[in-house]
Parts: sequence; structure tokens; C-alpha cells
Amino acid sequence: MQVGDKAGRLPVNAELVNIQRLIARYYEEIPDPSDPLQAVVFGTSGHRGSPLLRSYTRSHIAAIAQAIAELRRSWGATGPLFIGIDTHALSEPALHTAIEVLCANNVEIVAAADFAYTPTPVISREIVRHNFGRTEALAEGIIITPSHNPPTDGGFKYNPPLGGPANPFFTEPIAKRANEILKNGNREVKHLNWQEAMASPCLHFKDMLTPFVEELALVIDLPAIKASGLKIAVNPQGGASLRYWDRINALYGINVDIINRDIDPNFSFIPYDYDNHQRMDCMSPYTMKPLLAVRDSYDLCIANDPDADRHGIVTREGLLPSNHYLTSIMHYLCHHRAKWPQGCGVGKTIGASMMMDKVIEDAGFKVYETPIGFKWFSEGLFKQQLVFGCEESAGASYLDFAGRPFTTDKDGFLAGLIGAELCAVSGRDLVSYYQELTTKFGDPAYGRIDEPTTAEGKRAFVHLTEKSVTDTELAGCRILQVMTKASGNQAPIGGIKVLADGCWFSARPSGTENIYKIYYESFFGPEHLAKVRKEAVNIVTRALSSAD
Repeated sequence: MQVGDKAGRLPVNAELVNIQRLIARYYEEIPDPSDPLQAVVFGTSGHRGSPLLRSYTRSHIAAIAQAIAELRRSWGATGPLFIGIDTHALSEPALHTAIEVLCANNVEIVAAADFAYTPTPVISREIVRHNFGRTEALAEGIIITPSHNPPTDGGFKYNPPLGGPANPFFTEPIAKRANEILKNGNREVKHLNWQEAMASPCLHFKDMLTPFVEELALVIDLPAIKASGLKIAVNPQGGASLRYWDRINALYGINVDIINRDIDPNFSFIPYDYDNHQRMDCMSPYTMKPLLAVRDSYDLCIANDPDADRHGIVTREGLLPSNHYLTSIMHYLCHHRAKWPQGCGVGKTIGASMMMDKVIEDAGFKVYETPIGFKWFSEGLFKQQLVFGCEESAGASYLDFAGRPFTTDKDGFLAGLIGAELCAVSGRDLVSYYQELTTKFGDPAYGRIDEPTTAEGKRAFVHLTEKSVTDTELAGCRILQVMTKASGNQAPIGGIKVLADGCWFSARPSGTENIYKIYYESFFGPEHLAKVRKEAVNIVTRALSSAD
């Protein structure tokens, strides 16, 4: 991976986004419906884009909101729609657009008081709390966020009655209808002006912060964290979690220091990532430099992205690899939640470590592997068929102490705080905890690379089958299985996964860039991992050539 010359440094004033111009273009740009790059497209989690590319404009948000208003009854969502925003510059303009359209369609909307920034897991919790045990007048949600994407981007994520990110059952008809509306010049969109929307009886406000923070006691052993005296640093990274961490600290008396209290739509306090792009990635050593700089003063450091659905963990030894941390908390939870329903599934994505499979099976649970995206775990968590779900890019959620769903979207609060509980209860730090697991289950080496391709090359992944791979070995290990569907839910993975005896790789195209991603792992050490990587690239290249 080539590292850019800006990686790890803060942007200077001349490099910052002109926020006023960005917002102006949100209102002024008109997308070309005939251009696929300017259409409504739901990726792994919502529609994302930028006015600079005509892929995220007022027209897009109005069309999506109108489509949701028309379709929601077909899946039983006739109750309230909870809506929240993160701290990206385009989130508030999109909130205005959505409310104007939804109120015109007589949708009952519930927003945070004063339109306060609202983390993704908070909206998920509102939906779950309302819908659990209910069969009628189901709630749903919208979170307006592009997650960790750069300041120029906007995002619009729909969470159906299951409480988590929408899967294709919901997103495909929404996107189809929204694009029909766009092609018709948005003439079918109903809308009020802002003053009319604010006066609408359909618009309601609620304190979402207090119940969420108070209910954390249902799922995290906060008294144990307090009693341990652990010193914890938190970096909200300019995101929606700031007020929530303050309230958590005040209510439970845990020893948390907020190392950055700034809110700035330019995210001027975020260092450039490896590729000279500015993003709030909790797993990037470049983005996480502010926490790495203070690591010696704390037992545990936690970061969130702007909508707080992701987590990053720093210890005195440095930034923890996501797979190491997720494997550790998965193991801890499976052995410290006595009321969790036994024999249920533990969810992981195809890009996550095989170490998790060993931990899950050893604890008496079932491995439930899915394509990339937390949307594949929402139903299982809500219906208590899964006890835990995680994806390799630092996202997780799990059932509460009683075995009931808490959040069914990625939850950066739960994922971060459970690490503190693990340390408090076990008396071990996170690094030594994982090392003990490797003594029992093996010590895998893991990697991920991005390979350049073209739009045509990305489309070729659709044509891959199990027979596209003719090799019988991967880095000297016998190939056991080639998959184009995930073993847990049989959903297409959008690429391939090759499982060999002691190693594996998976490959899939990016949803937003002309690259494809290869995840790979070996239980035979770093030297063997390098061979797996080299052969994985060659196998994928040959498979794509045969698919053309």
C-alpha cells in the first residue's frame, strides 16, 4: 500500500473544504438520472455521495424520502420514524429536506430535541425499544450520515423495523422508486417549506440521550468499570457521541477523559489518512494519531467515528487490530453472559478472522458468516437468533444481560465499553487477553490490500462462480472450498472466498472506488501470509480474466 505525503499530518487552512460552497451546491446541483454515478445507490450501509460529484443533492434526498414515505406501509412501518444526524456539513441540509418531504406525506417523525446530533446506535435503540414485542404500528429510522467518509460527503441510511441497516429487501425497492422519481424531475415529490414543516403536527421531539445512557446498565457492567479505577480516554473525533460520553461519565462515575471536544464540519483536527484523504477511520494509524499520542497516560483509549457506529481501540502497546479486539470481546461475552440463549449464532463477516470461528465453536455457539455489512445481523439480533454480530471494519453489537436485543446496528458505545468491562472483570489488559487466546487457538497473521481495477473489472466479480478458481492449493495448502455465497445466510458475497487448510482469502470490489479488496489470513506465520497474499492476487486475476 502506497502511503501519501500528507498521511498523518493535519490539514492546513488552505486545504479545508469551503463549507458554504459545499452546502450551496447541495441545493443547486441537479443530477443527471442517466448517469449511474449520479443515481441513488444503497451500498453496504445507505446512499452516500457528494454534491461535488452530483451524487448527493437535495434532489437525491427528496426522492429517497418520498420513496420511503410511499413504501413504508408495505413492511408494516406505520408507527413513528426516528430521525437523527451526525456532524458532517451536509447532514443538516439533508435533515431539512427529509423532514419537509416526510411531513408532507403525513409521516410521524421523532427527532432529538433541538435537532441535536444523534448517534446511529441511539436511533437503533429507539426503534428496538418501540418494536420489540410489537406486531403493529412498527417504528423505523433514518440516520443522516456518511459514517467515516470525508467532509465533502453526505450519507442517508434507512433502518427498517428490525432496527439495523436495511438489507436489499428494503433498499432495492427504495432505490428503484427514488431513481424513478429523479428521472421524472422530482415532480412526484410532496413537500412543505421549512416553516410549514416545523408547524406540522407530524413533527415531534424527544430527549433520546437520557434513556439511551440510562439503559446502558442493561448491557454493560458499568459498576465493575467504575470499581476498577481504569483510566479511559475517549476521542469522539468531532462526532455525535460527545454529549453521550459526557453523560455516561457523569451518570456512572467512570474515569473518562474526553481528549477532543471540538465540533467542526471541516474535521480540521483529523489527520490525513494513508491515501491523502481526510476521513474519520477509527482503525487507521494515521487518523488515530491523537489517541496514540496519549496512550501512555491511559489504560484504554476509545475512538468513535462521526455517527458513533464504529470503534477504535488504543492501548499502551498501540492501535489494536480490529480482528484481535473483536475476537477478545467475543470470547469474553460468550463466557460472561449466563442468560444468553445457548446454541444461537455469533455473526461475523467474510472478511473477519477465522480465529473467531474457533472461539465461537469452543464456546458452544454457531458460526454465522455473512457478506460484508452489518445489515446481515440485524434480524438475527432482533429475533434473538444471534447473540453477537461484528464486521471486520470495527463494528459490533450484542444482546443485553437478559438476552434481549439492545441495538441491532453497529454500536460504538457498546463495542468500546465492553473492552473496559473485560479488563475490569478479568484483571487483564487487552493485549495479554488476546495472547492467551492465541496460546489455545493459534496465532493467525492477517492482512488486507486494495488492488486497482476498472469499472468493468468490478462488474466482472458478478460473474464469478465456484468453478472460476481451478487451483487446488493456496500457498501450499489444500483448498477445501471456493464460495460465492456466505455460509451463514447464503447471500451472495459479491466476490469469492477461498478456504484452504490453515489459510484463506476473500476478494470483493469496492462499492465506491475502482479497486477491489482482498482479505487474507494464515495460521502459519507472516512469511506464509506473504505467499497467501501473492497467490490470492494471481488467483483473483485469473478468475476475473476467465469471467470476462
